[in-house]
Amino acid sequence: MLVRIYARFLEMIYGITLNEHIRIAVLAMVAAQVLKIFFYYLRHRKFNFRLLIQPSGMPSSHTAMVMSLTASIGYGAGWDSQVFAIALIFAVIVMYDAAGVRRAAGKQARILNMLMADLFTGKRINEMRLKELLGHTPLEVFFGALLGIFLAFGYHFMFNV
Repeated sequence: MLVRIYARFLEMIYGITLNEHIRIAVLAMVAAQVLKIFFYYLRHRKFNFRLLIQPSGMPSSHTAMVMSLTASIGYGAGWDSQVFAIALIFAVIVMYDAAGVRRAAGKQARILNMLMADLFTGKRINEMRLKELLGHTPLEVFFGALLGIFLAFGYHFMFNV
């Protein structure tokens, strides 16, 4: 019994690694995170490798990931398929969240951090700062979407899948 469960688990992991849609989405996310370092360097003339693990920045890795997944599913399953429709709706939700809700939370964090600094000026208090770089500008989301779509089509054309 335990051996069968273990075998099924390994089969599931193997299937996930072979799933072209997941590979494309992960590729798009990694590419977007690496591009953030490049764009930061162009702007500030120094490298910031912390951007590999931080949210926010140009382009949006969340958007690149969901749009590459959506484009890959549309290309493979058909633009009129039910699974493409589901992927597209969830991609729109993620992009809305990236540009809207998360950005608003980042602005609120910035204001709260300013209030905390004003409140505790001159005192030695170790207050925890809120993360301010949570969301994306609409331009960052747009370029994340373009990157994801470009990588999905490029992958399908390159590997003929």
